[in-house]
Amino acid sequence: MRKILLSVTVIVGVVACNSKPEGFVLNGTLTGDVENGTQIFIRKIDENNQPYDIDTTTVENGKFTISGPADSPDLMYVFVDKVQGYTPVVAEKGEIELSAQKDSLNFAKVKGTEQNDIFYNYLNESRALSDQAMSIQRDMQNANMSGNEATVNSLRDEFAELQEEYKNFELDFIKNNPNGLISALLIEKGLNTRMVESEEAQKMYDALTPEIKETLPAKNILKSLEAAKAREEKGKSTAIGATAPDFSGPTPDGKELSLKEAMGKVTIIDFWAAWCKPCRVENPNVVKIYNKYHSKGLNIIGVSLDRKEEDWKKAIADDNLSWNHISSLDYFNDAVAKLYNVEAIPATFILDENGVIIAKNLRGDELESKISELLQ
Repeated sequence: MRKILLSVTVIVGVVACNSKPEGFVLNGTLTGDVENGTQIFIRKIDENNQPYDIDTTTVENGKFTISGPADSPDLMYVFVDKVQGYTPVVAEKGEIELSAQKDSLNFAKVKGTEQNDIFYNYLNESRALSDQAMSIQRDMQNANMSGNEATVNSLRDEFAELQEEYKNFELDFIKNNPNGLISALLIEKGLNTRMVESEEAQKMYDALTPEIKETLPAKNILKSLEAAKAREEKGKSTAIGATAPDFSGPTPDGKELSLKEAMGKVTIIDFWAAWCKPCRVENPNVVKIYNKYHSKGLNIIGVSLDRKEEDWKKAIADDNLSWNHISSLDYFNDAVAKLYNVEAIPATFILDENGVIIAKNLRGDELESKISELLQ
């Protein structure tokens, strides 16, 4: 299972500097047999998420010092030549103390200025939650290998609860630290990963201090807010409670079929593709549900995002998908996918007999339970 809880050390931000002479002084102490003359690299991340050097120095007797401008808080990274890992540091006016073991740069201690204190308070709490997540994932893997399904399900629920706890922790941290660069970085991340809605993000941005609003991450929040608001406005047409937009497309036999023509008492619009492994894994479950409930009023219209006609038709036959299908064979450029704001598959929309969207993206037992409830 892919790790979902992410450390903030992968979040990057670059802040423009001005000509003020005051800046930061970073005093570093490294333990663990570091040779004199070992190079230290101070790096930032460009707009393409690629690191670039802004300064270098060398270690002498386990210590190094480096300084630079710091008009406003700015995230930079300390690398040691030929050593894995790095240490994030907030460059701001004042003296910053870094202490690390050579082989554990990711766990360095950084202190001495307000932003670094805030940053590392966040990082310490975040790591504790991440450690819990890793422990659950290890236990889940072991339970999977031993075939203990009950334990797997229990751990999956525990993991979901921890994800929610992590999200709430980040939101609370932002609200309690409006003067932190890390707060701006977290708001930006929340918008870009769609973990927070634009309205909530706007409130958190508004609460940031004037100094933090001048940083590049905060300026990026404004750009992300514009995109999120536009996306959310567009998404209203396919939100739960909205009437599903009608559409039509070519069937496997070259005819044209519309949603209205394919409607049943309950209708599933199923966005999928032959190349989509999660879709193919879910297909047997959808087949089972369709065979069980079609006579009671369930219809399905599959909207394929395939590119090749032969792949599309073969998958329909191989998976025994005996319901209606359409496809423009245009991948995610498919007009119906764009109409329904589909950016990842599988994606499903469940409609009632009036074409109102009453549920979205249900799979497995949840999908069958919903269909059963609607067709009782």
